[in-house]
Amino acid sequence: MKTYPLEIDICIYFIIGMFLRRINRKKNGKNHYYWALVESYRTEKGSRQRIVGYVGDVSKSQVKTVEQSATCCDSVQQDFLSPEELPGKAEVLPRQTRTERHRQFGGVWLGSKLFNLLELDRFFESGLLEKEDSTFWLTIIRILVISRFYHPSSELHIAEHLYEHSAMEDFFGFPAARLYDNRLYRGLDKILPHKDGLQKHLKERLGRLFKVDYDLFLYDVTSTYVEGMHVGSELFQRGYSRDSRPDCKQVCIALVVTRDGLPLGYEIFAGNTHDSTTVEEIIGKMETSYGKADRIWVMDRGMASKKNLELFRQGKRRYIIGTPKASLKQVEKQLLEKSDWQAVHAGVDVKLCPSLEGDDEVFILCKSNDRALKEKAMHDRFVKHIEEGIEKLKTACENKSGKDISAVIERCIGRLLQKNSRAAALFEIKTSYDFALGKTILTVNKIDHSTHWLRLTEGHYLLRTNITDWNPKALWEAYISLTDAEEAFSLYV
Repeated sequence: MKTYPLEIDICIYFIIGMFLRRINRKKNGKNHYYWALVESYRTEKGSRQRIVGYVGDVSKSQVKTVEQSATCCDSVQQDFLSPEELPGKAEVLPRQTRTERHRQFGGVWLGSKLFNLLELDRFFESGLLEKEDSTFWLTIIRILVISRFYHPSSELHIAEHLYEHSAMEDFFGFPAARLYDNRLYRGLDKILPHKDGLQKHLKERLGRLFKVDYDLFLYDVTSTYVEGMHVGSELFQRGYSRDSRPDCKQVCIALVVTRDGLPLGYEIFAGNTHDSTTVEEIIGKMETSYGKADRIWVMDRGMASKKNLELFRQGKRRYIIGTPKASLKQVEKQLLEKSDWQAVHAGVDVKLCPSLEGDDEVFILCKSNDRALKEKAMHDRFVKHIEEGIEKLKTACENKSGKDISAVIERCIGRLLQKNSRAAALFEIKTSYDFALGKTILTVNKIDHSTHWLRLTEGHYLLRTNITDWNPKALWEAYISLTDAEEAFSLYV
């Protein structure tokens, strides 16, 4: 496996005018150190700095290497730029000096290097070899890939802003005037037929460049809405909108990543597809590419259907999967008990519970302090909305004295509880018409919140797995790795 020492990369960054900055972030009481690649640039208001990318978290042993490399490269840069090395001397007057044709260089340069290391040029050349304009389309594809790497944005933004303000025109010799959004869209059309082959090629190349573990497959589904009617389209459909745009049609995007957040493959489904119905197809494609043995599938509760659990069991596949909130009733006794909890993280405790469906499966009951505070605040907000709505309905009953409006009030109560369904179970509301008073009466019974199941389960969630030889902490950490898939969506979708 070919590796590149960290200090060599740092020197390259310093020579091309960038530097590294250490960032300290405190999360859950623990310090996390990251190295950011920073670029200095000039504006009309003076010198500014921006983060080009993140090197990532490094161990304590690497911190000293980074600092030594930075010092070494800084001295090399100073020697390289020393006045004695220049052919002549000239006085520079900053107020009488201006810069023209600013171009972003670092991200383009690094993206080109990665493009070559992954041998994407060879892959696409072999796929476009029979076309007379293969060189032209290879350039368009390179522009798309590098733009997505260092500044993820739409094709329209690339064509109208990003390309002309970057060094790509100098790199590829492709005039900015000839680049427009439709040309980039056609470039995507050229890539799409090679989707499966591209995923296989990237797997092989990344496996040679890095040590990639394929033991844990993290799977998640998201959606993205589209504008327009798209009449006759099978993909663009209305469904559950994660973007809070039920007025628009959408598509569902399924993504599989490794425990390190490296994307392994994706599929597009119709916008009205339920998450659980995508599992069988995804498992089949991933096992065809990566094999079936020694795989652990990690999924959220949206995938926990009976059909999928049976699919896992029949194929003797190992899994860690979330469960719906209602499943907490199955472990009510363990949830109420204060013993046997094991701390696995700051503010997070777990305990193992036997499964009601057999000895080959266990439940992992988890409770999170942060999650409890969040759910309590949500429930309090819904309770407040219901109480405010009830007061408005009582006022309406008073104003409509002498008229029976029970049917109207009942419909309003139904809409109010439906809109605030998470706290609806905490209220019992009845309507009646008092002939003596000549008005509709609203009777409200507010259940004791402190002992209600809704309050007792705040911050709790339940996982299920057929891995019976791991400790609770290892199982919980494997499931929490699913956040890598969600982060990957924010980068690639």
